[in-house]
Amino acid sequence: MKNILNEIKQSSSFLLFIFLFGYAQSIQVRLLVRKKLDGYVFTPEAAVASFLSAVILFFVMHIFIKHWQKSETFSTKEALKIFSTSMLVYVLIMKITGLFLALAFDTFERNFNQKTLALSTLSEIMDTFIYGSFFLSWYYYQKNKKKQKQIDLYNHAFSETKINQLKAQLNPHFLFNNLNVLDQLIEEDKNKASDFLNEFADMYRYVLQVSDKKLIPIDEELSFAVKYFGLMQYKYENAYRLQIQNKGIKGNIVPLTLQLLLENAIQHNLGTEKKPVVIQMEIGNEIIISNNTIEKRTTKSTSGRALNNLKEQYALLANRQLKIVHSENEFSVILPIIPLQEND
Repeated sequence: MKNILNEIKQSSSFLLFIFLFGYAQSIQVRLLVRKKLDGYVFTPEAAVASFLSAVILFFVMHIFIKHWQKSETFSTKEALKIFSTSMLVYVLIMKITGLFLALAFDTFERNFNQKTLALSTLSEIMDTFIYGSFFLSWYYYQKNKKKQKQIDLYNHAFSETKINQLKAQLNPHFLFNNLNVLDQLIEEDKNKASDFLNEFADMYRYVLQVSDKKLIPIDEELSFAVKYFGLMQYKYENAYRLQIQNKGIKGNIVPLTLQLLLENAIQHNLGTEKKPVVIQMEIGNEIIISNNTIEKRTTKSTSGRALNNLKEQYALLANRQLKIVHSENEFSVILPIIPLQEND
């Protein structure tokens, strides 16, 4: 009983539409037959009778759907089988009901003569086509809506899992690359190495804090990137230079994006005091990070995993893709700004 009440509640809008359609239909028929407008035209008894008949049809179709519906998606063959069988059963129910009423009120001759029987049967067949089509359209729409919701939930869960996996890859990447810098500093200058280690520890705490966030404010990420670049100057000093143009645009960004792009520019280019690698960050309607390219003569082959990782995160979180522009003398990455309301 509770399940039935729940189904009625969920179907209330559809049932209201059926009643109003039947009511409008009864008004139209009465106007055509009587050819005059009076109070009787608007009385609802015909609409109530049509509504009850439609509910009987829906109940019959629902039973056959539960019994014969095998596929998860719409099947023309199954729909035709359900529709035709429901029509036969519905007409039979209406005839049996009409027979009992005719016998009870002694109107058999009037309601079951050849002409009246043919007209009532034709009317019931037409009702099946009209109301049955409404019901099947509504049923498959609801079924598709439910299926789409399940797909959306699955895709959301998949995206969450994928993003978490990508973030889990970035943490070791950040740690490994900076430990390499620390290792070189230990050999070159132990005092610098000690200062580097202290600042690196503070920064790594930040990395761990943002690991469970999908997005962070641009200002927060920019502040971290500046600190990271200061850390790199322990080793490279003025061989790499950072220029920032910030127009104060508010929005979100994927954590560690700017740091990773700074790291990418330093790792793939050979800067010197005389010929520095100048990294420019322009934060406007979008974020543009660019640098002049001075390729290293001997470089270790890299998989580009970190940059590809970043592209995947933006593909999952932003409406626009991360763009990479690589010319002969310049390398640029264009990042979309993710609106503040998307921040979790």
